[in-house]
Amino acid sequence: MKPEIDEYAENPEEVLDELDLLELEEMEKESEEIDLKKTIKAHGTASEEVDENITEKMIKKATSDKEVMDEADRIKAIEKAEEKDKEVVRGAPRRRSFEPTREEIISAWNPKTKLGKSVKNGEIKNIDDILSQNKKILEEQIVDALINVKSDLISIGQSKGKFGGGKRRAWRQTQRKTKEGNVPTFSTMAVVGDSNGHLGVGVGKAKETLPARDKAIRKAKLDLIKVRRACAAFNCDCSDLHSIPFKVTGKAGSVTVTLIPAPQGTGLVVAGELKKVLILAGIKDVYSKTLGSQRTSFNLVKACIEALKKTNLEENRK
Repeated sequence: MKPEIDEYAENPEEVLDELDLLELEEMEKESEEIDLKKTIKAHGTASEEVDENITEKMIKKATSDKEVMDEADRIKAIEKAEEKDKEVVRGAPRRRSFEPTREEIISAWNPKTKLGKSVKNGEIKNIDDILSQNKKILEEQIVDALINVKSDLISIGQSKGKFGGGKRRAWRQTQRKTKEGNVPTFSTMAVVGDSNGHLGVGVGKAKETLPARDKAIRKAKLDLIKVRRACAAFNCDCSDLHSIPFKVTGKAGSVTVTLIPAPQGTGLVVAGELKKVLILAGIKDVYSKTLGSQRTSFNLVKACIEALKKTNLEENRK
């Protein structure tokens, strides 16, 4: 009888036959070759003993790689900060590829009014000089030349949906009946500002969506107002211009909007559509109280604009 073979013996010869031993030797040789390749790749030599020169080279290489990574991270951080500064309000309309840039518009601008010529010649460099004297702006390029304007659209329309539950959208569509059929018309409300105390709202109407948007933005630029900002909350004594100077109220239709100063860090405690307006006005913290039909975004935004206009009234500064 053959002796019993212990499966857990320390010597593999007691368990494996000749073919298994040959396979085991080949596997060991392959593992040795892999280890040798790794040693050569890491140390530049077949020996694991690394001399001082190779060690110094490796340290210098690691240091230079770290410096390059730090410099790349710093550049990425700067680019990210610049992009954040240039970032437009979420949901704002994007510039179409064939549309001219701000610099191209200003360079190709041929002013027709006396105010436009003064701005083009560099005699007026601050838009506050125009707004403080209540001068009428008749050319939109005046605003483009003096401030960096951002724009956004207010959701005043509603898309088609079952049971009257369509999604809110920026275009309000109406139709008129003719012999040829239905003729659709699109209208939209745009708000523009520089997030530094300048704000404008306009309404545009056209047979297509994009011309209506352009009209609304142009009218908003021509109807620009100055919004006074301050830190006026009773529990905040900072010097930043993050809120409104006092409590103001505006009314449009059945909607009444009251804006109340808030301490720093509060945020915008207002309706979603009013956040777009206040962000472009440069207001970061405010409380609000709204009465009336708040779902009527058209009147809601107009009431907010009427309230912001009152921040410049001398009789309210107490």
